[in-house]
Amino acid sequence: MADMRRLPVVEVLAEIASSMSSDANVDQMLARFLEIMMRLSKAKAGVVRVLTSDGGHLRMVGAVGLSPALMEKERYVPLECGICGRATLEHSPQVDNVMTVCSKQVRHLYFAQRCKTVYAIPLRHKGKVLGVYNLFMDGDDTLPDDVSYLFNSISEHLGMALENARLTRENMRISLMNERTMLANQIHDSLAQTLAYAKMRLTVLNEAIAEGDQEDANRYLGDVEEAVDMAYSELRNLITQFRDRIDPRGLVPALQEMVESFRKKANADVDFLNIAQDVVLTPDEEIQVFHIIQEALYNISKHARARHVIVTLDLEGGQYVVNVADDGVGLMTGAAANVGKSFGLTIMRERTAKLNGKLSIESRPAGGTIIRLTFPAKLPEQEAKS
Repeated sequence: MADMRRLPVVEVLAEIASSMSSDANVDQMLARFLEIMMRLSKAKAGVVRVLTSDGGHLRMVGAVGLSPALMEKERYVPLECGICGRATLEHSPQVDNVMTVCSKQVRHLYFAQRCKTVYAIPLRHKGKVLGVYNLFMDGDDTLPDDVSYLFNSISEHLGMALENARLTRENMRISLMNERTMLANQIHDSLAQTLAYAKMRLTVLNEAIAEGDQEDANRYLGDVEEAVDMAYSELRNLITQFRDRIDPRGLVPALQEMVESFRKKANADVDFLNIAQDVVLTPDEEIQVFHIIQEALYNISKHARARHVIVTLDLEGGQYVVNVADDGVGLMTGAAANVGKSFGLTIMRERTAKLNGKLSIESRPAGGTIIRLTFPAKLPEQEAKS
């Protein structure tokens, strides 16, 4: 890297912006810019710290020029400790050339013999301090004005990176909890109901055997065998659904692949027709639509005995319209339907609700079933605001 003292402010900030867009690990990025700040200030050592989740301590995420023993003592410091605490609480850079607090806190000769001046530059974003850079100097020289100005800009940019990383982790936790809830609901509406049905039939089977009623016993045994087969099929479907991942290129390529896969598994003629000229959905909306169509196709393969299936995606009057139509036997009736009629349907409706849409399932006059999903499309100005 070139002499950082000669680089214009814009180039240093451009370096930060580039790192923010490419670095997955914010701690590593903060540690790398610690070296840049040390070069700019001619510091002999430095530490970068971030606020812990409880807000009571500063945790070291990177250090340069400190011994392993001193690094261990500096691993965590109380938020109110000395110059770091002042920088955090007052939201402004601090400088100290009296090492009393640091020496007392870590009980190390470094602050009594080698370090003469400490700088603390807070990492700020929208009125919050998220961390601190410490620069340890062996003299009492003050930072030049241009370097102080640059440090202020760096701290705001890196503070933004810290906040973005926090929001990303928070969103990942929310997504994980949502997926677990969705999985629990799917198990409840499919596998759990099937097993509950099997358990009830086992009870009457035992009663029939105890009473010597062979005819009823054979019928109930057949019901149990059918329920076990259905439970096994549902389990395989759940495993398949949670292994499947939407194509990173977007919904339309993902649906094309899904239809191709379904065509091979179901031994049916399946077509996908994208009538909408432009499909603009958020990643979450794409996932909901993908899984609704996936569940619809699975139900067709399990129940409909269809020879031809067509999936269409259209945009009409500010509404996306998805149709999944088949020429099979139509909506199920009879005992098997009483067990399986709600499989996946509750989950499809929950996903539809996330889209603020509507879901309908109807018999076609010519035979078969049509599943229709409609949900509002975001206008360009709505997309910009979200």
